[in-house]
Amino acid sequence: MRKADIANEICEKVGVSKTEAMDLVEYVLDSIKGVLKNGEPVKVAGFGNFMVRSKGERKGRNPRTGEEIAITPRRVVTFRASQIFKKYVNS
Repeated sequence: MRKADIANEICEKVGVSKTEAMDLVEYVLDSIKGVLKNGEPVKVAGFGNFMVRSKGERKGRNPRTGEEIAITPRRVVTFRASQIFKKYVNS
């Protein structure tokens, strides 16, 4: 599913124009990205949690040459589905 598909669903169910629906989708996603950029978790009841996790520097290996390289520290976004969402998907 793409952003345009989500906007079309909103357009059909709520009755707003496609541009307004796309603006709503963009606003929600920008809000989530902004909160995650600040390192705060996003909790959506009945759906799941988005969290930012810091990964430290670690050693890796170039698969082509076998040479050992240092992987730089970074932040990654993780998602953990809620129990309600897991039950819905598995039913």
